[in-house]
Amino acid sequence: MSDNQVGIIVILSSPSGAGKTSLVKEISSKNNYSISVSHTTRKPRSNETDSVDYFFVKQEEFKKLIYKKKFLEYAKVFNNYYGSSKDIIFKKLDKGQNVIFDIDWQGTEQIKQKKLKYKIITVFILPPSKKELFKRLLNRDLHDEKNAMERMKQFEKDVVHWENYDLVVINENFNKCYDKIIKYLNSTKNNVSENYDKGEIRKHIINLLK
Repeated sequence: MSDNQVGIIVILSSPSGAGKTSLVKEISSKNNYSISVSHTTRKPRSNETDSVDYFFVKQEEFKKLIYKKKFLEYAKVFNNYYGSSKDIIFKKLDKGQNVIFDIDWQGTEQIKQKKLKYKIITVFILPPSKKELFKRLLNRDLHDEKNAMERMKQFEKDVVHWENYDLVVINENFNKCYDKIIKYLNSTKNNVSENYDKGEIRKHIINLLK
């Protein structure tokens, strides 16, 4: 099979609560992208469905899959494991389907290091401010302030990895953020080089870390 017949890998990462999951779903619903459904040991949220949002498994089962080398990438985040199944992903890619991932920087690094035959495009999503991020976390986690605070503590560790991504966007307006990502993906797929303003992003990061 020639390279132009296989799919591409698109990865969206962000600090928890910055909006990557919503963007992944929007990109998938309007474009030719199949979402990589991760395995996880965390409990499902009230709006999540098994085998649709995640494959929810016990920690013992997850560790068996690690031992059998079934994951393309996996990571432990907030005391729960997350991992992407190699078999499912490679089958889709080899059939010409584009696969989009909703994973953190740890998983992204693992995939990049594997030197796969597939084209990989990585996108990092930033919140407009820490105040807005905390608000989104509270709304998402049913006003669980303790959980939101725990995720905010992780924020500074996650955000420093932005420079390792092909594109970095600020998710202040969902539609504008979506449009920027799609424009970049279409350009890159067609081998057209398109850059973003790293200086502007660097200033934004500094403000976020104050």
